[in-house]
Amino acid sequence: MLVMASAGLRKELECSICLNIYTNPVNLTCGHNFCRVCIDRVLDTQERSGGYSCPECRQGFQDRPALHRNITLRNIVENFLSSQPDQAETEVFCTYCVDSPVPAVKSCLLCEASLCDKHLSVHKKSPAHVLSDPSTSMEKRKCSIHKEKILEYYCTEDSACICVSCCLIGEHRGHQMGSLNEASEKRKNKLKNVLQKLVTKREETEEIIQSLQEHRGTVEEKAAAERKRVTSLLGDLRRQLEDLEKRVLSEISKQAEEVSRSVNDLVRQMEIKKNELSRKMVHIEELCNTTDPLTILQKSDTGDLCDTEDGDNEDRERHGQLFHDHGDLDVAEISRTLQAGLSRIMKEANEKIYIPETADILLDVNTACNTLNISDDQKTVSYLPNQNRTETPKRFKVYPQVMSNQSFNSGKHYWEVIVGESQSWNVGMCYPSIVREEKKSRIGFNNKSWGLWKWNNQYLVAYCSQKIQLPYNISSNKVRIDLDYEAGRISFYDLCDPIQHLHTFTTTTFTEPLHAALGVWEGCLKISG
Repeated sequence: MLVMASAGLRKELECSICLNIYTNPVNLTCGHNFCRVCIDRVLDTQERSGGYSCPECRQGFQDRPALHRNITLRNIVENFLSSQPDQAETEVFCTYCVDSPVPAVKSCLLCEASLCDKHLSVHKKSPAHVLSDPSTSMEKRKCSIHKEKILEYYCTEDSACICVSCCLIGEHRGHQMGSLNEASEKRKNKLKNVLQKLVTKREETEEIIQSLQEHRGTVEEKAAAERKRVTSLLGDLRRQLEDLEKRVLSEISKQAEEVSRSVNDLVRQMEIKKNELSRKMVHIEELCNTTDPLTILQKSDTGDLCDTEDGDNEDRERHGQLFHDHGDLDVAEISRTLQAGLSRIMKEANEKIYIPETADILLDVNTACNTLNISDDQKTVSYLPNQNRTETPKRFKVYPQVMSNQSFNSGKHYWEVIVGESQSWNVGMCYPSIVREEKKSRIGFNNKSWGLWKWNNQYLVAYCSQKIQLPYNISSNKVRIDLDYEAGRISFYDLCDPIQHLHTFTTTTFTEPLHAALGVWEGCLKISG
């Protein structure tokens, strides 16, 4: 009985148009409820015929009726759906087995009843009694306009399932029709095609995800290795600097001790001399205070007491020699020791630190489009039409671009370009096999080049015609291009302060040598250095 009650409630909660449980239910002024999407679709169809009416009671409306949300009904639907077990959603029971639920094997669209094997055997089998697979919403198979009519046809013009009355006297009269099976098969074929495309796209997406995950793993491994390398390098530098500090401080202490020892020796000698002078001064003062002439003349030797000039000269020489030889620190020697140690440490550090080589880029006039002028030093390219140069297979024909003479097939290199105030330009790198005469020759818009663009006051990077707009503008007037050939990386930087990384292209491996490439539609570009 509980199952029957639930089935009865479910029937009350079904939209009479789609025959599904209400979704976002609304009602008309006549009181009947519908899914908002369903009634909007019906009213849109009626609008073309010039009149509006309720699909349930056929009450007419002069103007398109307003739709009012039925919040109470919506809450009832939500509570009903949340209380239903999974089985009630999937299994259909016989309508006539009221004592206990028995699974149905067929549903009769005419009787709107589901039947078990027992009741199916006694059911009328006239053509009017159309049997279908078990269903809890048999009204889906009936026309919402002609209530008792079964949906048998498909209107291809309106993309709607209709009954025979819709074909003969209804609004679909004269339209191109087809059977439900034919329309279903066509729809299945389309869905299969869509499914195949979606499967292909999903596989491509999975490959991209796998590639990104692998790249992330590679970057994480590389970052770990770099952290280890930098930590080891800086740790070694700290140890060497500490050793150098100890050595220089030891040298300073050694020199200071030698100066202090020499000064102390001379101070002791001067103290002895000072004491001797003091003794002579006391003796002379005593003689000067004596009144007996005989005593003064017999006890004083003026030559011995007053002869100090030779000693004074000797003291001055020793004092001068002290300052000349060991009287001060040898700051120059300390600085030479410090400089030699720092130079050795920096030399060893530079050997361990990656420093890309500055590429000396010269532009190849034979590749320059005839709308470009190349300076005599082959460093500056300007937009200047009608150059009238001899046509060569290397020359760009469609876009104002030029390549470098040099190519790179190994190593790490970088080069810089002054973009100035030019509003339309591109810089990057390309293979020598890039096309020169087609529209696909734009740098970054094929699989043989990588480019950074400024166009219409926007900055973007491109490869294989895939454009990525940069989230920020270049704030300086100079950009830098880094190449790591073995790693398959091309990076772009804005040379502001501090330097701003713009984008890095990463490929598995480069298959050809790489040339620098520039393009300009206004003003000029200049290779720095």
